[in-house]
Parts: sequence; C-alpha cells; structure tokens
Amino acid sequence: MLILTRKKGQSIIINGNIEVKILEIGEEKVSIGIEAPKDIDIFRKELYESIEEENIRAANVEFDVEEMKKIIKKKH
Repeated sequence: MLILTRKKGQSIIINGNIEVKILEIGEEKVSIGIEAPKDIDIFRKELYESIEEENIRAANVEFDVEEMKKIIKKKH
C-alpha cells in the first residue's frame, strides 16, 4: 500500500486522469473530492462490499428453467 501525506487543498493524481483532493480535515474524518472520467465507477468501500455480497447471493439462486417456462406460458 502506498501511503502519502497531504494537507487541506492538496491533491494526488492517479493514472493521469483521476484527481483526489483533500477538501476538509476534521477531528474524526477527512472530506475528499474525486474528479474522474464518467466511465470510472467510484464507490465507498462498505457500499462496494455490499454490492459484491448481493451479487454473490444472486448468482447462487436456484433457477428451474422448466418451471419458468410454465409460468411464462400461463401469462401469455
């Protein structure tokens, strides 16, 4: 892990097109701003982990194709 020290108002650049800027420094938290291309997904870690867990659960759902065909036929 790369560890950098930054002061309020200072930034780091990642890959030439992502800027992470320190906006505020408080006792318990730091506010950062991130400027990145729109095609780059940015998530808080806890949200990202929650999405990953939900995707794993969804991938493990048992699915009966024949039963689904019956349901679709009944609706049409």
